[in-house]
Amino acid sequence: MTQRQIVKIDEQKCDGCGLCVPSCAEGAIQIVHGKAKLVADVYCDGLGACLGHCPRGAITVVQREAAAFDEQAARRHAAEVEKPPAQGCPGSMARSLKLTIAAPHAAAARLPFAQPAADSTPTNLVNWPIQLRLVPPGAAFLQHADLVLVADCVPFAYADFHRQIVHERPILIGCPKLDDVSFYTQKLAEIITTAGIRRLTVVRMEVPCCGGLLRIAEAAKRLAGIDVPTEEITISIRGQMLLPA
Repeated sequence: MTQRQIVKIDEQKCDGCGLCVPSCAEGAIQIVHGKAKLVADVYCDGLGACLGHCPRGAITVVQREAAAFDEQAARRHAAEVEKPPAQGCPGSMARSLKLTIAAPHAAAARLPFAQPAADSTPTNLVNWPIQLRLVPPGAAFLQHADLVLVADCVPFAYADFHRQIVHERPILIGCPKLDDVSFYTQKLAEIITTAGIRRLTVVRMEVPCCGGLLRIAEAAKRLAGIDVPTEEITISIRGQMLLPA
């Protein structure tokens, strides 16, 4: 151990946007449970290439006792670590969306299956990103929200999804069969705790495996220790909203 310069991350300021991740060539910074983390001292060279990429000012370089930078170990780590593009690119930055009516896209006229409309139906989407894995728990659009947790097949099956379900509420999507249920449970629990979610609506498909989405929500509430009022909506594979039995 030696006194040297090394990165320090203020978790209170970090919103998990991930913009710092690709700026660290050594892979020393990763998003873990919605927050940027220095995964090991030996991977950080202390030069601070990541500093200018944090919009929240959560990253600084400090002088403290730390293991010496190991360039060879850092190179091996950088080669092995998986950096999902969506977590490290500007496109995953959390943002609230203003509702606007878009002009017809010129490209639509060139598509054999699409006809340009006189005007476009406005989207009711109010947040980005929408994937549960990517959304930072401290995102502004989540604060005291009426949150909608949606199985990712639902918007394809239910034609009136935006008008009947979104209602200008923030939505998060995921698949309880194909995705990491344990991670989703922990992430949702953190969102419930951090954002003070007021109400949770779970929208699932009628297939049995999709019932796991409600189980994720219930487990997350238990983990957070907060009994958020919850409603379940089921969509049939033929695109109908099924009434509770």
